[in-house]
Amino acid sequence: MNILNLFQGIGTMFVQSPQIVICRIVLIFAGFLLVYLGVKGTLEPLIMVPMGLGMSAVNAGVLFMENNQVGNLIIDPLLTSTDDLMKYMQINFLQPIYTLTFSNGLIACLVFMGIGILCDLGYVLEHPFISMTLALFAEAGTILTYPVAKLMGLSDGASAAVSIIGGADGPMVLFASLKLAPEYFVPISIVAYLYLSLTYGGYPYLIKLFIPKALRGKTIHSQKPVSKITSREKLIFAVITNAVLCLLFPVAAPLFLSFFVGIVIRESKINVYIKLIGEEFLYFATFFLGLMLGVLCDASTLLNPDVFKLLILGMLSLLLSGIGGIVGGYVIYFIRKGNFNPVVGIAGVSCVPSTAKVAQKEVQKVTPSAIVIDYALGANICGVITTAILTGIYITLLS
Repeated sequence: MNILNLFQGIGTMFVQSPQIVICRIVLIFAGFLLVYLGVKGTLEPLIMVPMGLGMSAVNAGVLFMENNQVGNLIIDPLLTSTDDLMKYMQINFLQPIYTLTFSNGLIACLVFMGIGILCDLGYVLEHPFISMTLALFAEAGTILTYPVAKLMGLSDGASAAVSIIGGADGPMVLFASLKLAPEYFVPISIVAYLYLSLTYGGYPYLIKLFIPKALRGKTIHSQKPVSKITSREKLIFAVITNAVLCLLFPVAAPLFLSFFVGIVIRESKINVYIKLIGEEFLYFATFFLGLMLGVLCDASTLLNPDVFKLLILGMLSLLLSGIGGIVGGYVIYFIRKGNFNPVVGIAGVSCVPSTAKVAQKEVQKVTPSAIVIDYALGANICGVITTAILTGIYITLLS
């Protein structure tokens, strides 16, 4: 028996091009690294641990299929024929989950419901002007990356989809790429989630670069007594805002509905649903999202020459959004005549609640007693809404 036919993961390396073989090996070890960094806590473990395992498995588990074609028994994201799809849903391990939840945006909406459960609208209603201003400035990457992507030769839809990475909202990127650039859905999704996990590590350096230490430690003095926003007021705001946004941008209605369903259930204190969505739905969706992203990191898919452009543009988009948020922080600082901490601006980038935590952590490194988390979470939640609005605008104009 030919030893290479027995151990086909190795045997397939002798029939593939050197570029794919090298990329497979690199991705196997990259998967090991993601698992290590996730377990260590450097990157988000809920995404990175299953993603790293999936990445290693899909690039190691390559075998000879029908007619000596090379493939795997985990997933084929590029199936288009109905007959092939039905066939491989009975063969490939993760094909049913990919087809029925991932490639139609359902998993993005489930994650969005979970995010809604985590969000307290009270922070937005307490500081509406500040929250919305910071969120708008933090959309800089979402807006400014589009013309750069066009100059680099991407289509209108692909340029918009990769620009949405600047909103730092994974479900939004999934939804936008499905609607606007399905041919780039896989690489854009991978790029987005790889970079979103790096906001923890990268944005603190951005804060230190643009904000001097004296300002980073600034305490915000309340200009008025803190009012208690009631659950009833939050419910009214959520229900009306959901209807208005769905009316204005029906193409993004699934996202708006999912997000505000989570908020309404939270404020209605329906504990059974809070546990169902905040734990079961959210963790189910997050786990399979990470695992699916990992198995989509197939060497032959990532060697598409446009993937390098997406890597550059994704990084640019998040960088511009971070800088835009800090600029917004300075704008509020001057409007309030120095009674504000510009670090809060980074929280306008809507990676809930990661960027809000980054802002609070960087402030407390300088002044341990300073608390900015209420302003940061307000900007964070508004960032989710503004990114969803921009996604709706892009899809409406470019579909």
